[in-house]
Amino acid sequence: MTSAESGQGGQGGKSGQGGNGPGEPDGGARPDLAELQRRLAEFARVRGWEPYHTPKNLATAIGVEAAELVEIFQWLTPDQSARVMDREESAHRVRDEVADVLAYLLQFCEVLGVDALMALSDKIDRNEKRFPVT
Repeated sequence: MTSAESGQGGQGGKSGQGGNGPGEPDGGARPDLAELQRRLAEFARVRGWEPYHTPKNLATAIGVEAAELVEIFQWLTPDQSARVMDREESAHRVRDEVADVLAYLLQFCEVLGVDALMALSDKIDRNEKRFPVT
């Protein structure tokens, strides 16, 4: 259960919307990452949840939500896990947990002033140097 579901300052529960990738419903226009980050910050602000959105709490929430994503795959065979998006019930659960992980990650980045896209770009650059194609 997320903190939002228990009423204790989470990111607003499960969304299950968005994306236009494989196995995902068409959520209309693709949202902008900065706009989503702004909406999450506003969502927390108007509910008075900002005091709970400390780096430690948000990092913990990311781990909890990532564990909920892992739980979906826990006892599946590799073949079953590759087909998890074929069934709407499991596809919906995957989308919800991905949304929760991303929501908390964006809130974490907002609180610490981390540009998530730049951080990822920089990391890819470092990995390309660290693991060159042979």
